Amino acid sequence: MEEKQLKSRWPALFSERQIQAEFQRIVTTDLLSSFLVAWPQHCWRKMTQMRRRTAALLGLSHYMSGENQANVIRMCDAHGDTLEEAMKGMRVGLLIGYEGERDAFPQQIFNVAVVVEETIVLHNLKDVACGLAKLLGIMYSLNLQYPLEMKYSFEFLQRVVMKIQSDQASAKVHGLQNKLGRR
Repeated sequence: MEEKQLKSRWPALFSERQIQAEFQRIVTTDLLSSFLVAWPQHCWRKMTQMRRRTAALLGLSHYMSGENQANVIRMCDAHGDTLEEAMKGMRVGLLIGYEGERDAFPQQIFNVAVVVEETIVLHNLKDVACGLAKLLGIMYSLNLQYPLEMKYSFEFLQRVVMKIQSDQASAKVHGLQNKLGRR
């Protein structure tokens, strides 16, 4: 879908302020605060051993065994990939622009963008955590289903990290929450 069609269908997608306002209207909590502040409070030992929120967030699908983030979170090498190639087939997700070497996750992230229907709707986000929060805000505000490839990861972020309808968490999410609470 072209950017023009997306803008006419969902004009609020292109404004961080509108996404935050819509999320606050629906959930009655601040999107960024509830996501970014709640994360360190949980102090999940196994995840915080990674010492970086980015690594923990990018590794969340690993903890949710069976999930594959390849169609939802993609890396884009500034010197090799084109945006069209990187976004191909993305219904909803994050595109992380990086430079330099990449091991498990890129060391030098220069841009994080939110993608909806193969179109960048927000970009120049400061980090992966902010990008995921905005992605959750968009999905929640537009009542989009979580991508099946990362359904439980997004549910974990919603129900455990942000404490939205936490009493309705699936058994898989409860299991991870309990597992991360143990040493």
